[in-house]
Amino acid sequence: LSMFGTTVGLYGIPWCEKSLLLTVLMSVIGASMGILDTGGNVLALNTWGAEAGPHMQALHFSFAVGAFVAPILAKMALGGSESQDLPAAEHTNQSVWRSVPTASAASALKHHLGADFLWSYVVIGTYLLFVSFFFFILYSKGSSARDKSKASSQKGMFAKYHYALIILLFIFFLFYVGAEVTYGSYIFTYAKVFAEMKENEAAALNSVFWGAFAACRGVAIFCAACLYPGTMILLSIVGSAVSSSCLAFFARYPASLWVGTAVYGASMATIFPSGISWIEQYTVVQGKSASLFVIGAALGEMCIPAAVGYLQGRFHHVPVVMYTALATSAMTFVLFPLMYKLANSPGESDLKEMSESEDRKALLSNSGLNEDEEDEEDAGEWNEADFEVIEMNDTLRNSVIETSRKIPGDSAATVSLQQHLDDVLRDSPAVAGGSPGRKNVNVDREKND
Repeated sequence: LSMFGTTVGLYGIPWCEKSLLLTVLMSVIGASMGILDTGGNVLALNTWGAEAGPHMQALHFSFAVGAFVAPILAKMALGGSESQDLPAAEHTNQSVWRSVPTASAASALKHHLGADFLWSYVVIGTYLLFVSFFFFILYSKGSSARDKSKASSQKGMFAKYHYALIILLFIFFLFYVGAEVTYGSYIFTYAKVFAEMKENEAAALNSVFWGAFAACRGVAIFCAACLYPGTMILLSIVGSAVSSSCLAFFARYPASLWVGTAVYGASMATIFPSGISWIEQYTVVQGKSASLFVIGAALGEMCIPAAVGYLQGRFHHVPVVMYTALATSAMTFVLFPLMYKLANSPGESDLKEMSESEDRKALLSNSGLNEDEEDEEDAGEWNEADFEVIEMNDTLRNSVIETSRKIPGDSAATVSLQQHLDDVLRDSPAVAGGSPGRKNVNVDREKND
């Protein structure tokens, strides 16, 4: 449904002549893409479960490829037609569309875009329509798979601090995605203004960032099969912290700028898919939780670049972009250990199982089934206690026997009294408790008898 809504919006844009209608269609596309982000992550988790790590990396690798390839293809398409359709004066002044909002410029822009550019919306919409059709076929045949995933989600247990983990990961994704989009959006301007690079060099630096981003996500598909998601997140946040520090303090050196940009792009690549796979190990991730993750990412993508653009306009000589990268890296570096601590705290079910296992162990030791595993010191204490009871019982036995001898009468009374005493001693807790010294009690009793 989300891809079908995107198709409708893309089909309507080429024929849209009113700004209000264009705004509505773009809003439909944005909402549909937001639903697709949420549904795609949850679908991957429900389909592959604990083995969703490589598939999640592949899902987000497709986004990285699109982010890297689409601007290049768009520049090639616009640049190729520019040299043929636009006059030489307009070709030399690339900012004429923004700086001269005249009727001639608007008509030149409309003629320049033409049918080829507008029909690209229809081509992309048709591609999405075919993909949504195939998804509809899979959906119609996947009732058993949906029931299985529903049953597995019901069996899952929520973490002790489930809502705290969801909120912290919401904040984590807000800073991470905001830093990613901010750096990718402003590195071109930073390279031209602060590093004084040429336009083609600045574009190449931007391509290095997104290229390293896409390449590292491709490698992460295979790394996710042998590395835990938490390990990948830890490596990523350490790499982003080191590279952002290098960019914030040593970006004036060209080599540091190029290497730092590449490492920063590679470090930012695997955090989002690894974060979703990581939280799935500790608690149940449903549609509401995944939507909060996407909302946090969308808020970071919307707010942080806008704030950086405002601050950069106010403070022209301060590299706000680099300081923002450093600050967001520091936030993610602090948040992840806190989330890890909360996720590994024992829940109520774990504490109950631990108490049950301890009770079971105590019962086994008291019944004499766990004698070989007890400490020698505890056995010695039990033996000393048993010997004290034996001495007390021997004294009691001797005194009773001496008393019975002084009583005149039949010897049967002595035998009856002796049997009664044996029954009392046999029911004594110290003798019948199953302690390690029980065998010694029986041996001494036989001697006394």
